[in-house]
Parts: sequence; C-alpha cells; structure tokens
Amino acid sequence: MYDVQKIREDFPILSREINGKPLVYLDNGASAQKPQIVIDAINRAYAEEYSNVHRGLHTLSNISTERYEAVRSTIAHFLNAQDENSIIMNSGTTEGINMVAYSWAMPRFEPGDEIVLSVMEHHANIVPWQFLRERQGAVLKWVDVDGDGALDPQAVIDAIGPKTRLVAITQTSNVLGTVVDVKSICAAAREKGVAVLVDGSQGSVHMPVDVQDIGCDFYAITGHKLYGPSGSGAIYVHPDRMREMRPFMGGGDMIREVHKDIVTYNDAPMKFEAGTPGIVQQIGLGVALEYLMDLGMENIAAHEAGLRDYAKRQLEGLNWLQVQGTTADKAAIFSFSLEGAAHPHDISTILDKKGIAVRAGHHCAGPLMDHLGLNATCRASFGMYNTLEEVDKLVEGLELCRDLLG
Repeated sequence: MYDVQKIREDFPILSREINGKPLVYLDNGASAQKPQIVIDAINRAYAEEYSNVHRGLHTLSNISTERYEAVRSTIAHFLNAQDENSIIMNSGTTEGINMVAYSWAMPRFEPGDEIVLSVMEHHANIVPWQFLRERQGAVLKWVDVDGDGALDPQAVIDAIGPKTRLVAITQTSNVLGTVVDVKSICAAAREKGVAVLVDGSQGSVHMPVDVQDIGCDFYAITGHKLYGPSGSGAIYVHPDRMREMRPFMGGGDMIREVHKDIVTYNDAPMKFEAGTPGIVQQIGLGVALEYLMDLGMENIAAHEAGLRDYAKRQLEGLNWLQVQGTTADKAAIFSFSLEGAAHPHDISTILDKKGIAVRAGHHCAGPLMDHLGLNATCRASFGMYNTLEEVDKLVEGLELCRDLLG
C-alpha cells in the first residue's frame, strides 16, 4: 500500500506553516523537499565521518571514500546502467550536459553539423549547444510540439539528417509535463549512427528509468529534484561514448601522473571527475535514491498519475483558467494563467498568502514560451508526497485569485 500520509511524515518541512496556513508545496519541478533520512545522512557525514575522499589512508578518509563510491553503484542500480563505471558523478544535469558538449561534441563537430532539439528543452539543454553554434558553427534544428503539448517522436526522427550528430531531448517537459517517447527516438537515431542525450531531470523523478531499455548514449539526472541535496547529480554515459570523450576539467583525481612535460589520465569515470567532489551531497543523493527505490518508482508513478488525473479534471472545470499542455501522456505538472491581464507573479503571490507554493516565470524554457506566445506562466508541479486535498486547496486559491484579480 502507498501510504502518502506516512510518507509525508518523513519530510519535516511539510508540517510547517507559511503565512499562518499549512504548507502546500507544489514547486517540486524546481526542487523537491528532503526526507529526514537524507537530512540525517548529511548531518552524520559532516559531524562524524567527514574527510576528503580517495588517496587518504586514515580511517575517516576510508569511511568517506566508501560512502561516496557506494553512491555510484546506487545510481547505476537506479538507472539500470550496465555497471557503475558508466556513471559520472557531478553537481547535476547542467554540469552533465556541459560535460558532453565539451568532452564529446566539441572535438568532433565541424561547421554545419547539426543538433536536433525540441522547443520544450530547459535552458540547461540549450545553452551548451548554443556555445557550439557560436564557436564551431553547429546548426540547431528545432522540433515543435503539437497543439496539446505532445511531441511526436516521428517528427524528431524526421529531423535527423545526414549532418546530424546529436539529438538532445528531454524525457519530460518541466513546463508542460509532456512525456516523450525517447525509446523510439533512440532506436531510430542508433540506426542512423546518431547519438542521443536524454535530459532526465524530470523524467527520472516521475517514472522508473532503464537506460539500457531506452537505448540512449547519455542520460543526465539532478539530485535536488530527486529528493536529495542540491549540488548532487550524475550522468550515465554509454561505454562506447565514454571511450570517445576527452577530459572535461583538469585537476586532482582525474590524473595518474603529472610532470613538467607530460600528464597521464585516470581511467573513466574518474577521468571526468576533477577535484574534490561534492562528497556529502552525493552521499545524501545515494540515500535519497535508496529511499525512492524502497518505496518503488512504479508505486510513486501510480500515485502521481492519480494526482495528475484528479488535478486535470479540477483545473479543466475552471473555464477561466488557461492550461498549457493538455496531452494525456504527461506527468503531474501543470502550467497555467488566468484569462485577462493577471500576471503569473501576482497569482503566485496570492497563492503564497494561502500557503501554496507554485513557480511563476518562464521556467528556463524561453523557446517554449516563444512557441506558446507567452512571457510567463504559473506552474504547479506535484511530487510523491502531495495529496488530492492539496489539489483542492490549489483550486480554492485560484478561485481567490480570480476574485481578486478579475
């Protein structure tokens, strides 16, 4: 049984009040809250076990190294990667995608080589490719979404041409909640000899992920959306692509020997992890992923599907609310605005007075906002601890917004 009330008890922040009202936290798409078990692991790592990892021979260093390296195996299990050496740990999706841009793409892109993107991409999966456009003459090919916010995988496949070197695609839109059929895209791209990077920042939170089944070359995750600490994350890299990559950053840990006239590099994945890492952050991420796997990602997905369906019905009943992205195949993420001149920032401010936390702005998705003809929206993004009652409170808050803002 999925006992959401029991799960809520694991998250201390959910018991607090905001502006005298019980917190209704619906900003999970930006960053999720942390269970007590993760907070305890972070405190223990700093208070009882902290030391730098690798190379140290003393007890604390050995403990920290063991805890830190165990996370690599946990991430591999979470993503069903071939083995833990396919996992490069980092500060999150942004670093992971930039690493692919610098380590894999930059050495092999020629002027005119193409990258296929959807208009739904987060800026983290756009700006690194813009660097390649500016600096090496790469061409960005954009695929639009349908009127209901769905992304036709065949449209992505059809955009792959003889000059395409990479498809960079989100698994789940952070604005519309649209779930993309990345498996079909990867299969078609593989036949054409084209690599695929999947931004799993949202997808990995809302559904089970099997990178071997998906067939992608790269899959990036970020810890703070997975109920872990900020500054934690990882990227899965297929072994064939790993062998093609040059080091991303230079420094300690990623080398074997350094002399005045020569440097030799460590084996992957250490080759791509320069300097002292986010030791405690990664330890916290490992605990968060174990927590999720203990609950079962299938169970979490089923609970969130119930929230999605209920919220969709309730929001559709507000005929003065403009909801973006109505496709049935979506996560529990809703972007909306009020008819008329009400600004999303005003809506968010009023909702906050009722203890309801939503996001307002462009959500780091400029091309999608342009495509929709909007400057900003409000976004309510649900997580594994949200309830149907909180959907009702959101609706009540939106009705108040309409009364106040007209």
